[in-house]
Amino acid sequence: MTGLYRTPTHYTIVKDGQWFQADIFSLDGLFQSRDPAAWVEEVLASAEETGPLDLETTPLLPPVENQEIWAAGVTYFRSREARMEEAEKAGGDIFYDKVYEAERPELFMKATARRARGHLHKVCVRSDSDWDVPEPELTLAINSGGDVFGYTIGNDMSSRSIEGENPLYLPQAKVYRGSCAVGPGLILMNPPAPETAISLEIARDGKVAFTGETQVSQIKRRFEELAEFLFRDNEFPEGALLMTGTGIVPPPEFTLRSGDIVSISIDNLGTLRNEVE
Repeated sequence: MTGLYRTPTHYTIVKDGQWFQADIFSLDGLFQSRDPAAWVEEVLASAEETGPLDLETTPLLPPVENQEIWAAGVTYFRSREARMEEAEKAGGDIFYDKVYEAERPELFMKATARRARGHLHKVCVRSDSDWDVPEPELTLAINSGGDVFGYTIGNDMSSRSIEGENPLYLPQAKVYRGSCAVGPGLILMNPPAPETAISLEIARDGKVAFTGETQVSQIKRRFEELAEFLFRDNEFPEGALLMTGTGIVPPPEFTLRSGDIVSISIDNLGTLRNEVE
């Protein structure tokens, strides 16, 4: 297992408990490689060993350069229920039920690198929304050939009020400044085991306002299936990140506030922490 972390000045790589500073490193090159693990080994051959990063206090940039960030929706039964609840008044609930059972998954463009935020940076809610939640998601790193080679943590910030008003408003509910956080790093490893835990904690005024947990086993669709649909008749010359949906949904009476601290943890991937602007 190899971890890649992006600071404002350089990349840090950790492997087998040893930390290295890689001044000459390109995520684009990594995602373009057909053998990412071997590509990292070549970088490590000339990297300088250094001390470990303090991931509790070090702000990091998202592990993305020219990669597009996409997301899959309604991949958990809990997500299906929540989307049907929020869209019921508008009559759009039937669409979420259908896509959960359909062969074709829901996929949508989530963010470009400029709109994404990293670990310990601030995420945003829309000014014209009054019901907003974070969506903790295991996120796939997919190379330009369509192969999943790594994993990270994603926060798909979402306006439930806008999406619930009309499913056609999905891009406005999902894509805006600071609507996405990714990190803390990119981990090259075997696929997470089914029992891998995904947890969410939201702190407000120093107290826990919400907490929830699910497991990778609750994702309905296979990772390879999602990657194949994303790359079908599409081109990603620098690869892509793909969020795989959420199984943790705060209750309808909960909405994010400025100053809330959102912490998303996934076994072996660490914790992605962001304050709400």
